[in-house]
Amino acid sequence: MNIRERNHGDDLVLADIWLRSVRATHTFLTEQDIDALYPQVLNVYLPAVRVWVCEDEDGEIAGFIGLDGNKVQMLFVDASKRGRGAGRRLLNFARSLHGSLLVDVNEQNPQAHGFYLHYGFVDVGRSERDAAGRPFPVLHMRLPG
Repeated sequence: MNIRERNHGDDLVLADIWLRSVRATHTFLTEQDIDALYPQVLNVYLPAVRVWVCEDEDGEIAGFIGLDGNKVQMLFVDASKRGRGAGRRLLNFARSLHGSLLVDVNEQNPQAHGFYLHYGFVDVGRSERDAAGRPFPVLHMRLPG
């Protein structure tokens, strides 16, 4: 697997990976929520952070990570490629850049929370609402450096 910095030509593929991943893991979101978030992911969130992609052995994008400094703002792996190490490789890469990492995880996404706990993150706080003020509790996590 190869990790490289995103180029703008990747954005539609990354948004599609986001869409499939969210549908597979974010069961607390309605289809209307997802439809409303998609253009924000494509046009606002992806351009707002540094993004690296993980390509599989066939050169296809398996997943991506978006960082704002040492904070993981997004980590999504294609639903059809989960369990093959892309998420771990992306976190390893981010850790090589920053050492200690932070991430916020939706409390209603136990798969992601478990993934981060297994990687070594610890819970350090909780908010009743997400960053957009919606009633989706968020767990704040930290990976010690």
